[in-house]
Amino acid sequence: MTLRAGVLGLGVMGRHHSRVLNNLAGVDFLGVYDPADSVGPVIEGKPVVKDLNTFLDMGFDYCVVAAPTIYHLDIATALANRGIHALIEKPVASTAVDAATLRDLFAAKGLVGGVGHIERYNPALQSARERIENGLLGEIYQVATRRQGPFPGRIADVGVIKDLATHDIDLTAWVSQQDYVSINARTAHRSGREHEDMVVAIGTLSGGTITSHTVNWLTPFKERTTIITGEKGALVADTLTADLTHYQNGLIESTWERVSTFRGVTEGDVTRFALKRKEPLLAEHESFRDSVLEGEARGIVTLAEGTRVVEIAERMALDGIDHKLS
Repeated sequence: MTLRAGVLGLGVMGRHHSRVLNNLAGVDFLGVYDPADSVGPVIEGKPVVKDLNTFLDMGFDYCVVAAPTIYHLDIATALANRGIHALIEKPVASTAVDAATLRDLFAAKGLVGGVGHIERYNPALQSARERIENGLLGEIYQVATRRQGPFPGRIADVGVIKDLATHDIDLTAWVSQQDYVSINARTAHRSGREHEDMVVAIGTLSGGTITSHTVNWLTPFKERTTIITGEKGALVADTLTADLTHYQNGLIESTWERVSTFRGVTEGDVTRFALKRKEPLLAEHESFRDSVLEGEARGIVTLAEGTRVVEIAERMALDGIDHKLS
């Protein structure tokens, strides 16, 4: 069965989604909806339609919502009311209330809804998750992420928490297979914009794992690092290069008195794993295509999970308000 798919929104991510869909096995990419005058009439050889109803009349099995976040609720609702499955770029909606509305709507209509948290499909994190499940690190003590870089001009309607930190919220819960039970944060506004552009957050997960997240748009270099520390060692994932390195706790007894008296771990072997590198966006689309074909979520970020991420992000933003000490 060949599925008919389209994209709503032709920004940076919309163009990437269009490219992947146009070459995805088992999918007929029909075109894109974008009302902006600055957008050309064709993308990937397919039409760009300016009217939403005209676009939806083309007859889709599923669509990707890549419009600005403030439009996600209205667009995804229109898709659901037409019986069209949807992969919605993260964050799933501007607010947790809107996200829950979409979650419940798609469930009520028996539609597959997914959220584009693309980091889950990064080869380094996929491998880390598998190795953790196989017991490589034993009990997970801490997950620390750093996501820093220059401000992307494409973002106008949300701050760094909902645009970037949502990646770290989702991947931390997913790779550890735990939910957040607490989160505290501090934010800063340094660029003169309405929304926050820096955040430092700490949290606790349901299994007792502690987390820390450093996220900002004001660093003149790009960093995407996840460090997972457990009882047997640590994994360091660089999602820019899709590299995964394992640092094993030392197994050799130290006879140096000044070192051996420290009751902790020592340095052991270091291994950088050789990974099969598939484009994360392609892997995400393959999972969503298969979920639509099977009529149930398989290997995708569900709307329920996406809603939980927005809930945590909103708490993070709330905690960013400074509470003065007496």
